Amino acid sequence: MSLAAAIDGPDRLDAGAFKHAMRHLAGAVSVITTGAGDERTGFTATSVSSLSADSPSLIVSLNRSSSSWPVLRRTGRFAVNILAEDQQEIAEAFAGRGGLKGADRYNGAQWISFSSGSLGVAGALVALDCVLEDAIERHSHSILIGAVREVVLTAEAQPLLYWHGAYRRISNLTGED
Repeated sequence: MSLAAAIDGPDRLDAGAFKHAMRHLAGAVSVITTGAGDERTGFTATSVSSLSADSPSLIVSLNRSSSSWPVLRRTGRFAVNILAEDQQEIAEAFAGRGGLKGADRYNGAQWISFSSGSLGVAGALVALDCVLEDAIERHSHSILIGAVREVVLTAEAQPLLYWHGAYRRISNLTGED
């Protein structure tokens, strides 16, 4: 696709062309958990990034039409779970595969409880307990700034990645399985 074909009117890039371009950005797969009890929910994200080491904080992008948005906004806390390569089923559950919603997404995984009450994925490469510091609304999404309060690391784990519309492992980034 040429850039000229991607322009939709003056100075406006076609959303499809942008999505296609972003598929070229490899990203770690994270599951964001929020809420408690029957109100537990969460989502799969590749749009997670560190913001600062002084004060430890990170950024997560969340579509405001997501069912997780009102719960996260109300509770003001969430966990970012950077998944290990053997946790693809968890990523798919939190992406809503098979129609899973809310607390049903938590079935079939092992969980750790942070002191805040947030849940972390047991065996995740990294699990970070966060307090919502700010939510910046832009277009369809909110940019969540989370102050990191607790970190759990899994030694020797490898990351689950997402690239070109598929889950990958470091050993198969070329697309060869």
